[in-house]
Amino acid sequence: MPPLQDVNTTDLYGAVALGCQAMAHALNRDDDQVPFFAAQAWPTAWLRFSPAFSEAHVPGRHLNALLSAEDALGIVIDEEVIAADARAAFRAYSGPVPLPLGRETPSGPQCTFLPHNLREGFHALYALAAFRGCERAVELARASIAAVEQYWSPAGWDRPALEALGVRFLADPALDTFVGGLGRAIGPLVKLYRATGLAEALALAMRLAEQALSFFREDGSYDVERFGSHTHSTTCTLSGLAQLAQLTGDMALLERVRAFYDRGAWQIRDALGWVIESALPDALPDRGEINNTGDLIETALILGAHGWPAYYGDAERMVRGHLLPAQLRDTSFIAEPDHPEGGDGLRDVATRLRGTFGFPAPYGHLPLGATEISFNYDIVGGAVGSLCAVWRACVTRDATGHHVNLLFDRDMPDVAVESPYTHGALRLRVKRPAPLWVRLPEWAPPSATLDQLAGVEAQIVGEWLLLPRPPVNRWLTLDWPLAEREIALRHRTRTIRARLRGDAVVAMTNDGADLTFVPPL
Repeated sequence: MPPLQDVNTTDLYGAVALGCQAMAHALNRDDDQVPFFAAQAWPTAWLRFSPAFSEAHVPGRHLNALLSAEDALGIVIDEEVIAADARAAFRAYSGPVPLPLGRETPSGPQCTFLPHNLREGFHALYALAAFRGCERAVELARASIAAVEQYWSPAGWDRPALEALGVRFLADPALDTFVGGLGRAIGPLVKLYRATGLAEALALAMRLAEQALSFFREDGSYDVERFGSHTHSTTCTLSGLAQLAQLTGDMALLERVRAFYDRGAWQIRDALGWVIESALPDALPDRGEINNTGDLIETALILGAHGWPAYYGDAERMVRGHLLPAQLRDTSFIAEPDHPEGGDGLRDVATRLRGTFGFPAPYGHLPLGATEISFNYDIVGGAVGSLCAVWRACVTRDATGHHVNLLFDRDMPDVAVESPYTHGALRLRVKRPAPLWVRLPEWAPPSATLDQLAGVEAQIVGEWLLLPRPPVNRWLTLDWPLAEREIALRHRTRTIRARLRGDAVVAMTNDGADLTFVPPL
């Protein structure tokens, strides 16, 4: 089968818009518009309810992503979709204790509990508070934090007390660690505090971070028994620690984040930001999970903003080289299931899956050895949320001037950027006077860059091109050919070679796999 044709590695806005459309399509008509969780595209196509994740997990991911997309990119989101996700999120908290609970069956009560879902519950409440000014969400967040303080300690959950209330703990060995459970909630607690000033949220985030440092050690090491095999829990807890360090200005904590990013993360990721889904020794070696990549990107953006610009380069390579190619755009391989009497989960599946993200290999949607292709709906929210963070980080301004951190097309009040990936050259126009800093990608020639700016004061400062007094409202052109190079992606069972043009992948070894993103190398 030839490579998929509809793979775009340059259009951030389009990827976010398409992901928002996919999330809108996730609502289950047979279940009061509670979003589906599981989604399979091949060999059979279907969408399904989950006792653990449908309302306790997915709405938080979706509200965080949808409302971030509205805020950051101005994408118009149907209020009926927001209302449905909000209703589902509040439903998760309607059980005997203010914790996000699921249902054993669609008609059952809220009773199933995975501590894993607290991150997503807080994400839902944060998004509604931050972007809709929802007082109900703030009060529920306060009550949920109090419940965590009442029923959890570093020794674990008070299971007898919760079970006496009718709460049923769900067993999942992959999530049975602090990192697989409550540690994941640090990030949304930080966001909740930023948005509302809720002191309890910051206090709990700092308490959880203290516990997390026994996992994220000074040496940056990774051990599957310590962290748990669910790698997304590791990457999102890492991202949460980075957000807390950014909020509090705690450089010692940020150095701890950096140590893991530079060492331990490389035991589960490759140079394009692909991250194995499960760290168990017998896990399918090429099956990844795309929101893991998103968490690494968000962490890299924070590190890049704090004096280490090389992490911006890593973030851009992950976005162009893996995250954007892995979005499902070409759905021609999906066979629509027979729908009569099958329920909403069998209706228009290919159309509803377009724009989703899932469990790709570095080279394509179907990892070698896999017997199915999934695009679970929670992952769509994770990926789109990360793309919104990328959108915000492309061009920034601080006391030192304008910063072009990532080479995507942006037209901002201060600076306009035309990307070399879409315009053949990097073009910049400063609209408001201030020094201009442009990150030099590793493939750009610094000396040739200065030669192209004759008549404009410019210098190379570390990994930046600095124009102390750039001309205002005049386009500057840097003709940076997107240099080609090959890199090695070291995986468990072999090394995969990839050819890059700039930071975008144009060919890759795939050992005959189907549904690939690029031609074989």
